[in-house]
Amino acid sequence: MVRAGAVGAHLPASGLDIFGDLKKMNKRQLYYQVLNFAMIVSSALMIWKGLIVLTGSESPIVVVLSGSMEPAFHRGDLLFLTNFREDPIRAGEIVVFKVEGRDIPIVHRVIKVHEKFLPYVGMVTIIMNDYPKFKYALLAVMGAYVLLKRES
Repeated sequence: MVRAGAVGAHLPASGLDIFGDLKKMNKRQLYYQVLNFAMIVSSALMIWKGLIVLTGSESPIVVVLSGSMEPAFHRGDLLFLTNFREDPIRAGEIVVFKVEGRDIPIVHRVIKVHEKFLPYVGMVTIIMNDYPKFKYALLAVMGAYVLLKRES
C-alpha cells in the first residue's frame, strides 16, 4: 500500500540537481543544449506570430480563468480566437474583448445583438469623461432648469 504523502519521496537527489548535471557536461554538450533551448523558444515565438497573422487576433489563444462560462467552458480550457471582420456577430457566439487598462481579455457570450439601437448614445459619456468642464456645465444647466421650471 502506498500513502499519498510517500509518492515521489524516493527520488534520487541527483535527479533534481540541474546545476550539477550542467557542470558534468563538456562544452560541446552545453552549447548543444543551449541551442536546443533557443530553437524551442524561437519556434514557439514564430508559431505565435504566425497565428496572430492567420487569425487577425492580437491574442489567438487565451485560457479561461474563471468558471463564469460553464458549462460551455471550464477553468483552464484553451480558446482559439479569430477576428475576421466579414463575419457578423450573432446571438449565442462567444466574444472576447479587451478593456483599456486591463491585461486580461474578457470572454462573454452574446445574448442579443442591437444593430440599430441608439447609435452614438455613449458619446455623451465619453465627452463628459474627456472634457470635465463640459460635465459641470451640463450639470449646472440641468440644475438651473430643475430649479427655475415651474409646475403648471
